[in-house]
Amino acid sequence: MKKRTKKFALDYLSTFSPTGHEVAGQKVWLDYIEDSIDEYFTDTYGTAVGVINPNQDYKVVIEAHADEISWFVNYITESGYIHVTRNGGSDFAIAPSMRVKIFGEKGAVPAVFGWPAIHVRPRGGKDEPTPNQKSVFLDCGCSSKKEVEKLGIHVGAVAVFTDEPMFMNKKYLVGRALDNRIGGIVIAEVAKKLKENNIKLPFTLYVVNSVQEEIGLRGAEMISRRLKADVAICTDVCHDTQSPHYNKIVEGDTAVGKGPVLTYGPAVQNNLLKMLLDTAKAQNIDFQRDARGRGTGTDTDAFAYSGDGSTATALVSIPQKYMHTTVEMAHIDDITAASNLIYETLIQLEAGHDFRELK
Repeated sequence: MKKRTKKFALDYLSTFSPTGHEVAGQKVWLDYIEDSIDEYFTDTYGTAVGVINPNQDYKVVIEAHADEISWFVNYITESGYIHVTRNGGSDFAIAPSMRVKIFGEKGAVPAVFGWPAIHVRPRGGKDEPTPNQKSVFLDCGCSSKKEVEKLGIHVGAVAVFTDEPMFMNKKYLVGRALDNRIGGIVIAEVAKKLKENNIKLPFTLYVVNSVQEEIGLRGAEMISRRLKADVAICTDVCHDTQSPHYNKIVEGDTAVGKGPVLTYGPAVQNNLLKMLLDTAKAQNIDFQRDARGRGTGTDTDAFAYSGDGSTATALVSIPQKYMHTTVEMAHIDDITAASNLIYETLIQLEAGHDFRELK
Protein backbone atom coordinates (compact mmCIF):
# COMPACT_ATOMS: atom_id res chain seq x y z
CA MET A 1 0.00 0.00 0.00
CA LYS A 2 1.36 3.42 -0.99
CA LYS A 3 2.29 5.98 1.67
CA ARG A 4 -0.37 8.40 0.37
CA THR A 5 -3.00 5.66 0.64
CA LYS A 6 -2.05 4.89 4.23
CA LYS A 7 -2.35 8.54 5.21
CA PHE A 8 -5.70 8.84 3.46
CA ALA A 9 -6.92 5.66 5.14
CA LEU A 10 -6.09 6.97 8.61
CA ASP A 11 -7.63 10.40 7.90
CA TYR A 12 -10.76 8.86 6.39
CA LEU A 13 -11.28 6.29 9.13
CA SER A 14 -10.75 8.91 11.84
CA THR A 15 -13.59 11.04 10.47
CA PHE A 16 -17.02 10.37 11.94
CA SER A 17 -19.54 9.34 9.29
CA PRO A 18 -22.58 7.77 10.98
CA THR A 19 -25.54 6.62 8.93
CA GLY A 20 -27.62 9.63 7.97
CA HIS A 21 -24.78 12.04 8.86
CA GLU A 22 -22.04 11.10 6.39
CA VAL A 23 -21.07 14.57 5.16
CA ALA A 24 -17.76 14.94 7.05
CA GLY A 25 -16.43 11.64 5.72
CA GLN A 26 -17.66 12.45 2.22
CA LYS A 27 -15.66 15.69 2.25
CA VAL A 28 -12.46 13.83 3.12
CA TRP A 29 -13.13 11.27 0.37
CA LEU A 30 -13.94 13.88 -2.28
CA ASP A 31 -10.86 15.94 -1.40
CA TYR A 32 -8.70 12.86 -1.96
CA ILE A 33 -10.07 11.99 -5.41
CA GLU A 34 -10.60 15.56 -6.63
CA ASP A 35 -7.47 15.56 -8.83
CA SER A 36 -8.46 12.24 -10.44
CA ILE A 37 -12.00 13.05 -11.61
CA ASP A 38 -13.51 15.48 -14.09
CA GLU A 39 -16.41 16.57 -11.90
CA TYR A 40 -18.54 15.44 -9.02
CA PHE A 41 -22.05 15.79 -7.64
CA THR A 42 -23.97 14.82 -4.53
CA ASP A 43 -27.58 13.97 -3.96
CA THR A 44 -29.97 15.31 -1.35
CA TYR A 45 -29.11 12.59 1.19
CA GLY A 46 -25.33 12.88 0.78
CA THR A 47 -24.22 10.20 -1.68
CA ALA A 48 -21.08 11.53 -3.40
CA VAL A 49 -20.28 10.71 -7.03
CA GLY A 50 -17.01 11.42 -8.82
CA VAL A 51 -17.39 11.45 -12.60
CA ILE A 52 -14.70 10.46 -15.10
CA ASN A 53 -15.25 11.08 -18.82
CA PRO A 54 -18.79 12.49 -18.46
CA ASN A 55 -21.67 12.50 -20.93
CA GLN A 56 -20.99 9.16 -22.62
CA ASP A 57 -23.85 6.86 -23.56
CA TYR A 58 -22.39 3.78 -21.85
CA LYS A 59 -22.24 4.18 -18.06
CA VAL A 60 -20.23 2.21 -15.51
CA VAL A 61 -20.29 2.45 -11.71
CA ILE A 62 -17.72 1.41 -9.13
CA GLU A 63 -19.23 1.76 -5.68
CA ALA A 64 -18.73 1.61 -1.93
CA HIS A 65 -20.82 2.75 1.00
CA ALA A 66 -19.67 5.58 3.25
CA ASP A 67 -21.68 5.21 6.45
CA GLU A 68 -20.73 3.65 9.76
CA ILE A 69 -22.90 2.15 12.47
CA SER A 70 -23.72 4.36 15.45
CA TRP A 71 -26.35 5.12 18.10
CA PHE A 72 -29.23 7.56 18.55
CA VAL A 73 -30.00 9.15 21.91
CA ASN A 74 -33.41 7.72 22.72
CA TYR A 75 -34.17 8.73 26.31
CA ILE A 76 -32.56 10.91 28.99
CA THR A 77 -33.31 10.09 32.63
CA GLU A 78 -33.97 12.74 35.25
CA SER A 79 -30.63 11.80 36.86
CA GLY A 80 -28.69 12.44 33.64
CA TYR A 81 -28.14 8.99 32.20
CA ILE A 82 -28.66 8.57 28.46
CA HIS A 83 -30.26 5.56 26.83
CA VAL A 84 -29.72 4.81 23.16
CA THR A 85 -31.15 2.91 20.24
CA ARG A 86 -29.18 1.46 17.35
CA ASN A 87 -28.49 3.31 14.11
CA GLY A 88 -27.61 0.41 11.84
CA GLY A 89 -26.23 -2.90 13.09
CA SER A 90 -24.56 -1.58 16.23
CA ASP A 91 -23.69 -4.29 18.74
CA PHE A 92 -24.90 -3.88 22.31
CA ALA A 93 -22.49 -6.63 23.39
CA ILE A 94 -19.39 -4.50 22.78
CA ALA A 95 -20.78 -1.22 24.14
CA PRO A 96 -20.00 -1.40 27.90
CA SER A 97 -16.87 0.64 28.81
CA MET A 98 -16.55 2.12 25.29
CA ARG A 99 -15.97 5.83 24.71
CA VAL A 100 -18.15 7.85 22.34
CA LYS A 101 -18.76 11.34 21.09
CA ILE A 102 -22.35 12.56 21.10
CA PHE A 103 -23.07 15.05 18.33
CA GLY A 104 -25.68 17.48 19.64
CA GLU A 105 -26.73 21.04 18.94
CA LYS A 106 -23.55 22.53 20.45
CA GLY A 107 -21.02 20.16 18.92
CA ALA A 108 -19.39 16.92 20.04
CA VAL A 109 -19.67 15.90 23.69
CA PRO A 110 -17.52 13.08 25.12
CA ALA A 111 -19.30 10.27 26.95
CA VAL A 112 -18.84 6.65 27.98
CA PHE A 113 -20.99 3.55 28.02
CA GLY A 114 -21.22 2.78 31.73
CA TRP A 115 -21.58 -0.70 33.21
CA PRO A 116 -21.84 -2.09 36.76
CA ALA A 117 -18.57 -3.42 38.18
CA ILE A 118 -17.94 -7.16 38.27
CA HIS A 119 -17.85 -6.96 42.08
CA VAL A 120 -21.49 -5.95 42.44
CA ARG A 121 -23.43 -7.47 39.58
CA PRO A 122 -24.96 -10.97 39.84
CA ARG A 123 -22.92 -13.56 37.98
CA GLY A 124 -24.69 -16.51 36.44
CA GLY A 125 -28.38 -17.14 36.26
CA LYS A 126 -31.24 -15.00 35.08
CA ASP A 127 -30.30 -11.96 37.19
CA GLU A 128 -26.93 -11.38 35.51
CA PRO A 129 -27.22 -8.24 33.36
CA THR A 130 -26.50 -8.60 29.65
CA PRO A 131 -25.90 -5.73 27.25
CA ASN A 132 -29.10 -4.87 25.40
CA GLN A 133 -31.36 -1.93 24.63
CA LYS A 134 -32.69 -1.78 28.18
CA SER A 135 -29.40 -2.18 30.03
CA VAL A 136 -26.74 -0.12 28.24
CA PHE A 137 -26.51 3.60 28.90
CA LEU A 138 -24.26 6.59 28.32
CA ASP A 139 -22.74 8.80 31.01
CA CYS A 140 -21.49 12.26 29.97
CA GLY A 141 -20.62 13.41 33.47
CA CYS A 142 -23.95 15.08 34.24
CA SER A 143 -26.14 14.60 37.27
CA SER A 144 -29.46 15.75 35.79
CA LYS A 145 -31.46 15.81 32.57
CA LYS A 146 -31.28 19.60 32.57
CA GLU A 147 -27.48 19.49 32.73
CA VAL A 148 -27.36 17.01 29.82
CA GLU A 149 -29.64 19.20 27.73
CA LYS A 150 -27.51 22.26 28.53
CA LEU A 151 -24.65 20.52 26.69
CA GLY A 152 -26.83 20.42 23.56
CA ILE A 153 -27.66 16.71 23.83
CA HIS A 154 -31.18 15.81 22.77
CA VAL A 155 -33.23 12.83 21.64
CA GLY A 156 -32.03 12.06 18.11
CA ALA A 157 -28.43 13.14 18.71
CA VAL A 158 -25.95 10.63 17.26
CA ALA A 159 -23.26 8.88 19.31
CA VAL A 160 -20.22 7.28 17.66
CA PHE A 161 -17.40 5.18 19.11
CA THR A 162 -14.15 7.19 19.24
CA ASP A 163 -11.55 4.45 18.71
CA GLU A 164 -8.79 5.56 16.33
CA PRO A 165 -7.47 3.46 13.42
CA MET A 166 -3.97 2.00 13.30
CA PHE A 167 -1.71 -0.20 11.25
CA MET A 168 -0.69 -3.41 13.01
CA ASN A 169 2.31 -5.64 12.32
CA LYS A 170 2.89 -3.80 9.01
CA LYS A 171 0.18 -5.94 7.41
CA TYR A 172 -3.17 -5.01 8.89
CA LEU A 173 -5.38 -1.96 8.99
CA VAL A 174 -7.41 -1.94 12.22
CA GLY A 175 -10.22 0.29 13.42
CA ARG A 176 -13.90 1.08 13.45
CA ALA A 177 -15.80 1.68 10.19
CA LEU A 178 -13.57 -0.37 7.90
CA ASP A 179 -17.04 -1.56 6.89
CA ASN A 180 -17.09 -0.06 4.35
CA ARG A 181 -14.55 2.75 4.23
CA ILE A 182 -12.27 0.02 2.84
CA GLY A 183 -14.42 0.08 -0.27
CA GLY A 184 -14.14 3.86 -0.39
CA ILE A 185 -10.35 3.49 -0.30
CA VAL A 186 -10.43 0.83 -3.04
CA ILE A 187 -12.49 2.84 -5.51
CA ALA A 188 -10.52 6.02 -4.75
CA GLU A 189 -7.31 4.18 -5.64
CA VAL A 190 -8.88 2.97 -8.89
CA ALA A 191 -9.61 6.58 -9.84
CA LYS A 192 -6.07 7.59 -8.90
CA LYS A 193 -4.55 4.81 -10.99
CA LEU A 194 -6.65 5.66 -14.05
CA LYS A 195 -5.44 9.27 -13.84
CA GLU A 196 -1.79 8.41 -13.25
CA ASN A 197 -1.72 6.00 -16.20
CA ASN A 198 -3.51 8.47 -18.50
CA ILE A 199 -6.27 5.97 -19.25
CA LYS A 200 -8.99 7.33 -21.54
CA LEU A 201 -12.06 5.25 -20.85
CA PRO A 202 -14.59 4.76 -23.67
CA PHE A 203 -17.47 5.23 -21.23
CA THR A 204 -18.51 7.42 -18.32
CA LEU A 205 -17.26 6.09 -15.01
CA TYR A 206 -19.12 7.03 -11.85
CA VAL A 207 -17.08 6.57 -8.67
CA VAL A 208 -19.88 6.31 -6.12
CA ASN A 209 -19.71 6.58 -2.34
CA SER A 210 -23.25 5.79 -1.19
CA VAL A 211 -24.90 6.64 2.11
CA GLN A 212 -27.21 4.67 4.41
CA GLU A 213 -26.18 1.13 3.49
CA GLU A 214 -26.26 0.03 7.11
CA ILE A 215 -30.00 0.58 7.40
CA GLY A 216 -31.04 -1.18 4.19
CA LEU A 217 -28.96 -0.15 1.14
CA ARG A 218 -30.93 3.08 0.90
CA GLY A 219 -28.34 5.39 -0.63
CA ALA A 220 -27.42 2.88 -3.34
CA GLU A 221 -31.07 2.32 -4.12
CA MET A 222 -31.58 6.05 -4.70
CA ILE A 223 -28.43 6.69 -6.73
CA SER A 224 -28.84 3.56 -8.87
CA ARG A 225 -32.21 4.85 -10.06
CA ARG A 226 -30.66 8.19 -10.92
CA LEU A 227 -27.62 6.86 -12.80
CA LYS A 228 -29.25 3.95 -14.66
CA ALA A 229 -25.82 2.42 -15.26
CA ASP A 230 -25.06 -0.39 -17.69
CA VAL A 231 -22.50 -1.95 -15.32
CA ALA A 232 -21.99 -1.70 -11.55
CA ILE A 233 -19.07 -3.21 -9.66
CA CYS A 234 -19.80 -2.84 -5.95
CA THR A 235 -17.40 -3.29 -3.06
CA ASP A 236 -17.98 -4.23 0.54
CA VAL A 237 -16.46 -6.33 3.28
CA CYS A 238 -17.09 -9.97 4.15
CA HIS A 239 -16.08 -12.20 7.03
CA ASP A 240 -12.74 -13.80 7.68
CA THR A 241 -14.01 -17.18 8.88
CA GLN A 242 -10.72 -18.45 10.29
CA SER A 243 -10.94 -16.84 13.72
CA PRO A 244 -12.82 -18.53 16.60
CA HIS A 245 -16.61 -18.91 16.66
CA TYR A 246 -17.20 -19.04 12.89
CA ASN A 247 -18.93 -21.99 11.24
CA LYS A 248 -17.40 -22.49 7.79
CA ILE A 249 -20.24 -24.82 6.79
CA VAL A 250 -22.58 -21.84 7.15
CA GLU A 251 -20.33 -18.83 6.47
CA GLY A 252 -17.90 -20.27 3.91
CA ASP A 253 -14.11 -20.45 3.96
CA THR A 254 -12.54 -17.01 3.43
CA ALA A 255 -9.47 -15.46 5.01
CA VAL A 256 -7.70 -12.13 5.30
CA GLY A 257 -4.52 -11.94 3.24
CA LYS A 258 -5.66 -14.31 0.50
CA GLY A 259 -7.15 -11.77 -1.86
CA PRO A 260 -10.53 -10.18 -2.53
CA VAL A 261 -13.63 -12.34 -2.49
CA LEU A 262 -15.82 -12.76 -5.59
CA THR A 263 -19.41 -13.62 -4.79
CA TYR A 264 -21.75 -16.00 -6.58
CA GLY A 265 -25.49 -15.41 -6.26
CA PRO A 266 -28.64 -14.38 -8.10
CA ALA A 267 -27.89 -10.65 -7.67
CA VAL A 268 -24.53 -11.10 -9.38
CA GLN A 269 -24.63 -11.08 -13.19
CA ASN A 270 -22.86 -14.23 -14.39
CA ASN A 271 -20.95 -12.81 -17.35
CA LEU A 272 -19.68 -9.82 -15.39
CA LEU A 273 -18.54 -12.20 -12.66
CA LYS A 274 -16.76 -14.28 -15.31
CA MET A 275 -14.95 -11.16 -16.56
CA LEU A 276 -13.72 -10.45 -13.03
CA LEU A 277 -12.64 -14.06 -12.55
CA ASP A 278 -10.84 -14.19 -15.90
CA THR A 279 -9.14 -10.86 -15.18
CA ALA A 280 -7.93 -12.03 -11.78
CA LYS A 281 -6.47 -15.18 -13.32
CA ALA A 282 -4.85 -13.34 -16.26
CA GLN A 283 -3.29 -10.72 -13.96
CA ASN A 284 -2.23 -13.23 -11.27
CA ILE A 285 -4.37 -11.49 -8.67
CA ASP A 286 -5.20 -13.78 -5.77
CA PHE A 287 -8.92 -14.14 -5.15
CA GLN A 288 -11.40 -16.17 -3.14
CA ARG A 289 -14.97 -17.28 -3.76
CA ASP A 290 -18.16 -16.98 -1.76
CA ALA A 291 -21.80 -17.89 -2.36
CA ARG A 292 -24.85 -15.92 -1.23
CA GLY A 293 -28.27 -17.32 -2.06
CA ARG A 294 -31.17 -14.92 -1.55
CA GLY A 295 -29.06 -11.75 -1.61
CA THR A 296 -25.60 -10.45 -0.90
CA GLY A 297 -26.72 -8.11 1.87
CA THR A 298 -24.73 -5.34 0.18
CA ASP A 299 -25.35 -2.44 -2.21
CA THR A 300 -24.96 -4.99 -4.99
CA ASP A 301 -28.57 -5.96 -4.39
CA ALA A 302 -29.73 -2.37 -4.79
CA PHE A 303 -27.94 -1.85 -8.10
CA ALA A 304 -29.12 -5.22 -9.39
CA TYR A 305 -32.77 -4.91 -8.38
CA SER A 306 -33.82 -1.28 -7.96
CA GLY A 307 -33.58 -0.45 -11.66
CA ASP A 308 -35.18 -1.96 -14.74
CA GLY A 309 -33.00 -5.05 -15.11
CA SER A 310 -30.42 -3.42 -17.37
CA THR A 311 -27.52 -3.05 -14.90
CA ALA A 312 -25.04 -5.92 -14.89
CA THR A 313 -23.84 -6.02 -11.29
CA ALA A 314 -21.07 -7.79 -9.39
CA LEU A 315 -19.50 -7.71 -5.94
CA VAL A 316 -15.83 -7.50 -4.94
CA SER A 317 -15.43 -7.98 -1.18
CA ILE A 318 -12.48 -7.48 1.13
CA PRO A 319 -12.37 -10.04 3.94
CA GLN A 320 -12.08 -8.67 7.45
CA LYS A 321 -12.08 -9.85 11.03
CA TYR A 322 -14.44 -8.69 13.78
CA MET A 323 -17.08 -6.91 11.70
CA HIS A 324 -19.17 -4.24 13.47
CA THR A 325 -16.67 -3.82 16.27
CA THR A 326 -14.13 -1.07 16.90
CA VAL A 327 -11.27 -3.40 15.93
CA GLU A 328 -12.30 -4.45 12.44
CA MET A 329 -9.16 -5.81 10.80
CA ALA A 330 -8.23 -6.12 7.12
CA HIS A 331 -5.02 -7.06 5.31
CA ILE A 332 -3.54 -4.20 3.29
CA ASP A 333 -2.61 -6.58 0.45
CA ASP A 334 -6.30 -7.44 -0.03
CA ILE A 335 -7.17 -3.76 -0.34
CA THR A 336 -4.48 -3.27 -2.99
CA ALA A 337 -5.49 -6.43 -4.84
CA ALA A 338 -9.15 -5.38 -4.93
CA SER A 339 -8.31 -2.01 -6.46
CA ASN A 340 -6.00 -3.67 -9.00
CA LEU A 341 -8.69 -6.15 -9.97
CA ILE A 342 -11.29 -3.45 -10.57
CA TYR A 343 -8.79 -1.29 -12.46
CA GLU A 344 -7.72 -4.15 -14.75
CA THR A 345 -11.36 -5.03 -15.41
CA LEU A 346 -12.28 -1.45 -16.31
CA ILE A 347 -9.44 -0.92 -18.79
CA GLN A 348 -10.52 -3.93 -20.84
CA LEU A 349 -14.23 -3.13 -20.75
CA GLU A 350 -15.57 -1.83 -24.05
CA ALA A 351 -18.39 0.67 -24.38
CA GLY A 352 -21.56 -1.10 -25.40
CA HIS A 353 -20.50 -4.42 -23.91
CA ASP A 354 -23.65 -6.52 -23.59
CA PHE A 355 -23.54 -8.94 -20.67
CA ARG A 356 -26.90 -10.57 -21.41
CA GLU A 357 -26.92 -14.36 -21.66
CA LEU A 358 -30.15 -14.43 -23.66
CA LYS A 359 -30.43 -12.06 -26.65
